Amino acid sequence: MTIEQEFFNQYRLMYRPFINQLNVQLEPYQLYSSQWAVLRFLKDKGPHSFVDIANFMSIEKPSVTKLVHKLVELGYVETMMGKDKREKLVHLSKHGEELVLEIKSHLNPFFVQALAGVPKQDIDIATQVLARICMNIN
Repeated sequence: MTIEQEFFNQYRLMYRPFINQLNVQLEPYQLYSSQWAVLRFLKDKGPHSFVDIANFMSIEKPSVTKLVHKLVELGYVETMMGKDKREKLVHLSKHGEELVLEIKSHLNPFFVQALAGVPKQDIDIATQVLARICMNIN
């Protein structure tokens, strides 16, 4: 196996168990990791259109519509008209704003435990490496 193949194999072996455990952590909030990604995006970047969210997550707009519909149902986000009447913007509700902070706090021990024994310098390097790979792929 080449070093490149081994790298992506290790990534694959880490990714699914990580997402599965993240979903377990998010269960009390009736969320899945993809919904959590939308909430974090809106918290970090402010109101955005369905198309912006789809592009950020690299998924199709109908999938975003389904994700957002569920988040509206839960009271975590709201939609509003954009500048153009055809465009809807999604933003965190007041409840959603508070919830994101609560979930971030709830998830922190999980992330700390997942990275236990990994030096901060290695985490920084891995973050940069993954960002670069993402740029290369896109």
